[in-house]
Amino acid sequence: MTYSRIAGLGFYVPETMVTNHDLEKYMDTSDEWIRERSGIETRHFFTEGKDTVSKMGARASEVAMEKAGVTPEEIDFIVFATLSPDYNFPGSGVLLQRELPFRNIGALDVRTQCTGFIYGLSVADQFIKSGMYKNVLVVGSEIQSNILEKSTRNRDFAVLFGDGAGAAVVQATDNEDSRILSTHLHSEGKYAEDLLLEHPGSNLKNRMSTKIIEEGKHLPYMKGSAVFKHAVTRFPEAINEALDANNMTKDDIDMLVPHQANLRISEAVRRKMGLDEDKVYNNIQRYGNTTAATIPIALSELDEAGRLKKGDVICLAAFGSGFTWASCLLKW
Repeated sequence: MTYSRIAGLGFYVPETMVTNHDLEKYMDTSDEWIRERSGIETRHFFTEGKDTVSKMGARASEVAMEKAGVTPEEIDFIVFATLSPDYNFPGSGVLLQRELPFRNIGALDVRTQCTGFIYGLSVADQFIKSGMYKNVLVVGSEIQSNILEKSTRNRDFAVLFGDGAGAAVVQATDNEDSRILSTHLHSEGKYAEDLLLEHPGSNLKNRMSTKIIEEGKHLPYMKGSAVFKHAVTRFPEAINEALDANNMTKDDIDMLVPHQANLRISEAVRRKMGLDEDKVYNNIQRYGNTTAATIPIALSELDEAGRLKKGDVICLAAFGSGFTWASCLLKW
């Protein structure tokens, strides 16, 4: 049997760190208000002229490939997850392909926002298990600081998000004791408008107008209470689905790495699952919500800290815009 495993991880965050106190200069908010509602203390914002979504993805990929012991020439396929591509088209996957000395390999862009990295892992897992590829690069990268209006009217969103990138080399293996066990993907589009960035969109003849800007409809919108309610339901569902598929229970989990949307959501899920604090990893305090990059950044930090041991059962779970939700269970 051919399986897939994560052979190397890497991440990159821009050098500019923005504190909650920095945001007080632009909107009616406070360090206490932000921490209480999200747990976030700092986040990183990109540098124009230096950082792009594809270039940040390349920096993370270089680290992941080095740790996996592979060169760009050995990568067979790229899966690039982002909600903030460099251009409307083409996608950022091909821009990453030209950034490093890859062969003329395929590049697939994934647009499932917060679940993008797990969706990407699932695609990589299937390609490898089918025998089509041996090394797939899965990347999550976001620049969101320039999507947000740093103002009081947009503060519920503006304080939450940061910029960053994470990457994983997913590699073929015949070792059933160190592999991706299963992935589980879901969506429920009837709630799409509860969390979205509507304009500029293709449903209007004039994609952008003064009226749209004045009404703030070019800014991300979130129905916060609805998102929270669905998240704390879907996260445990996705986690339990992965455990059931592998005849495991919550007691088998050595580390849960949830998408870093909000510390309050992660804590609610932890309590609902009955997991000890040391079995759930959170870094939203330092990076904010980096959307498709949150899980690979968190995994990279755990790996660098030596907290992922051979044979550990790791559960990845995410929920976000769409709504989409997903999970991945793996043995390290």
